[in-house]
Amino acid sequence: MKSILVLNGPNINLTGQREPGIYGAQTLESINAAISVKAKELNLAVSFFQSNSEGALIDAIHRAVSEFDGGIINPGAYTHYSYALRDAIAAVNKPFVEVHMSNIASREEFRRFSVIAPVTAGTIAGFGKVSYMLALDAIKGLL
Repeated sequence: MKSILVLNGPNINLTGQREPGIYGAQTLESINAAISVKAKELNLAVSFFQSNSEGALIDAIHRAVSEFDGGIINPGAYTHYSYALRDAIAAVNKPFVEVHMSNIASREEFRRFSVIAPVTAGTIAGFGKVSYMLALDAIKGLL
C-alpha cells in the first residue's frame, strides 16, 4: 500500500472558524476524516501533519524521503513566499500535489502566485475540502 503525507500549513488548524465564507465550516479534523475514508477507498495509507511553523513543515517533508511515497500539501500563506518549502519538496524527489480550499487565482493579488507550484505535479484549488479528495485521485494516478 502506498503511503501519502498530507501536510497543512499555517492557520489551517483554524478551518471551520476562520473565515468560513472562504474556507468552509468544516474543521480540519472532519476534513482529515473524509480524506481517510477516500484514501482507504483508493488503497492509500495517509498520515496527517499540520504546523504553523515553516521549519516543522520542512522536517515533515524531509521524512517523505524514507517514510512516504508522495504528498499533498496545503502550504497556506507559505504558498506565496516560502522558498524553503519549495526547496524541500524539490529535494525529496517524491510527487507532491499542492492543494488550496479557496480559489487563490480569484483572491487578493498577493495570493495569486505560488512559489510551491513549480515543484509539484499540479495544483488543485477552489473546491473546499473536495480539493483534497481530487488531490488523492491525482496522487494515486501519479504513483
